[in-house]
Amino acid sequence: QAQLAESGGGLVETGGSLTLSCTASGRIFDVSIMSWFRQAAGKERELVAHSLGVGRRNYADSVKGRFTISRDNAKNTLYLQMNSLKPEDTGVYYCRAMYGKTEVWGQGTQVTVWGQGTQVTVSS
Repeated sequence: QAQLAESGGGLVETGGSLTLSCTASGRIFDVSIMSWFRQAAGKERELVAHSLGVGRRNYADSVKGRFTISRDNAKNTLYLQMNSLKPEDTGVYYCRAMYGKTEVWGQGTQVTVWGQGTQVTVSS
C-alpha cells in the first residue's frame, strides 16, 4: 500500500514563508497526479494546487502568485513553497496522489499563520 507523509508545517507570522514536503513510498509517484489540499477549521477541504506532470500546474485563485508546487520524481517528493502567507492560509495541508482510480492521502500537516487579531490555538 502506497503511503504519503507530509512535513514542514508550523507557526509563521503574516508575510512569512514555509515549504511543505510530501514524500511518497511505493512506486506511485511518477505515475500520479500530485496535489495539495487544505482544510481550515469548520470548513471543507479545498484544492490548493495540482502537479499534473512536467511543467503542468494549476493553482487555486487564492494562492496564485504566492504558492509554487513542484515535484522531484527522483526523490518521490512533492513540495509546496508558500510565500507572503496570510492568516486565511491557516489550516491542515494534505498531500494527495491520484493514479488511475486510486487516491492516496497523507495525514496532513498544520500551518498556522498569525498576525494582528488572529487567534492561535496550540494543540498536541
